[in-house]
Amino acid sequence: MQTDIDPRSLIGRKAFDRNGAKIGTIDEVYLDDATGEPEWAAVRTGLFSRDAFVPLEPSKMVGESLHIPYDRKLIKDAPDFGVGRHLSPEQELQLYHHYRLDISSPDSDAASPGNSGTSDTDFGKIAGSED
Repeated sequence: MQTDIDPRSLIGRKAFDRNGAKIGTIDEVYLDDATGEPEWAAVRTGLFSRDAFVPLEPSKMVGESLHIPYDRKLIKDAPDFGVGRHLSPEQELQLYHHYRLDISSPDSDAASPGNSGTSDTDFGKIAGSED
């Protein structure tokens, strides 16, 4: 997500699905290891529920809330990896597949045969973490 917003400022904001239904509150933001850009957010889906990982691209900030262009059911069915840890390449790949996102990098030769466009350095860490 190309933005000038500090990813830590997203924490505590409300998140809504493509139909305007409230999904929950953003708990954590994960950064891409290679670019340092915010890539995923963990959204607490209820008081006693789990966190659902959502892609920050193509999501949009509208006012003070994040609007995610997917249905609530798809978001709530996203793989659950827990929060507070680095996403592994395998976990992030599962999220890309779940949301049917293109995993190729626009500035790589990912379109060439046999290249998935991913490497161990392309995956996210938690915003504000020192790792």
